[in-house]
Amino acid sequence: MSLIRTYRPELTDTFRLSVPIIIAQLGVVLMGVTDNLFVGRLLGAVPLGAAGLANSLSFLMSSIGVGGLSVVAALVSKAHSQQDAAAINRLFRGGLRVSLLFSVVFGGLSVLLAFNFSLFGQTAEITKLARDFMLIVSVSLLPLLVFVATRQLADGLRYPRIAMAITMSALALNAFFNYVLIKGVGPFPELGLMGSATATLLSRLFMAVAMLAYVYRSARFKPYLQQAFRKLPINEEVNTILKLGVPGGLTFFFEVATFSLAVVIVGWLGEDRLAAHQIAINMVSVTYMMATGISSAAAIRVGAAVGSGNREGVFRAGIAAFMLSVSFMSLAAVLYLTANEWLVSLYIRDNPAVMRIAASLVIVGGFFQLSDGVQVVALGCLRGLSDVNVPTIITLFSYWVVALPLSYVLAFSFRMDAIGVWIGLLMGLSIAAVLLTIRFFRRIRRFDLNGIDLQPSSGSH
Repeated sequence: MSLIRTYRPELTDTFRLSVPIIIAQLGVVLMGVTDNLFVGRLLGAVPLGAAGLANSLSFLMSSIGVGGLSVVAALVSKAHSQQDAAAINRLFRGGLRVSLLFSVVFGGLSVLLAFNFSLFGQTAEITKLARDFMLIVSVSLLPLLVFVATRQLADGLRYPRIAMAITMSALALNAFFNYVLIKGVGPFPELGLMGSATATLLSRLFMAVAMLAYVYRSARFKPYLQQAFRKLPINEEVNTILKLGVPGGLTFFFEVATFSLAVVIVGWLGEDRLAAHQIAINMVSVTYMMATGISSAAAIRVGAAVGSGNREGVFRAGIAAFMLSVSFMSLAAVLYLTANEWLVSLYIRDNPAVMRIAASLVIVGGFFQLSDGVQVVALGCLRGLSDVNVPTIITLFSYWVVALPLSYVLAFSFRMDAIGVWIGLLMGLSIAAVLLTIRFFRRIRRFDLNGIDLQPSSGSH
């Protein structure tokens, strides 16, 4: 209790900042959960597995863009603490330009991947369904990244409730279009599985348009969107975002790729395992995205402390974020360990084999909640310090050198089936959590904050 009293101001501030971000992050994940709930209930296990595979690989393609753009909020927060409106404007416009670049690159890669789905060795039916699903979802990458880029301005200025409201509205819209387009209700066509993909596209278009409209019309953003700022060059900001964002995005990519490739490995074990894995991964994704909300708040608060040259503020912001994440993920672990069968029944009830496998995977997911929460918050704290290169190496080692090979060996060589894949993921997350946490506290102790260059100067270019 003395620790809570000591850090009460930081805990309160981090909590208030992170809750809207968490709800927004949760809304994004719940769109995937909503897709799977409707697909699983209305279409069955095979379409559910195909949608899960396509969503996982599509998210993999977008992960560098989403993760890379997340550095902008910390840069905006630092500029805001220095009262540099011009720098904030340039960062906003630079982020939008980078989002368009990422959309072209990763959207194109998604299309190429969709036309080469046979490389993943899935069944013919899953391959065809997943390919068509992914082609539609690939188109939605552009509005998704535009939304993410615009959201960085609002989050960095500590207005996270905007994205929260828009995301939750989009979630309701996604559920509505899933229902009417899968089965063809009223005047809407019956599109089956492709109806779910179309629902995702429409909801993401709404998110981008709504976010941009609010930012450009709201009085609170007018000081940063002055007409005079539009002539300021942004090439330096674009380079800075790419310099920090590409390694930061790769950090996100390595983790997302691990879980996406785990889907492929589980798919080799059979369709029932794939459907069960998708149910379980949806659940742990919900808690993970909530932890990323705390991570985002940590990056913003650490960035602000760096901008004001406050080393103690950096330390206390980090400690508060770790405390919140560990507390929340501990509660999630208890839920997954004690209510796993009930949670699985929310997704599917007519396939006992899938339900049994999924329930066992959720138990393993309960054990890696703490590791997942710690590693993602450590990444957020390091992002606030503009430390992106070494964390990228750490995540590459933890997930691709440890987690993926171990998952394959346990699943096939040791015949542990899907459980072996999840144990491998648990080991990778645990190693990442330890190494990234050590990196953060060593960086604070050894590095002069005045030497941390998070943002180019706001002078003339």
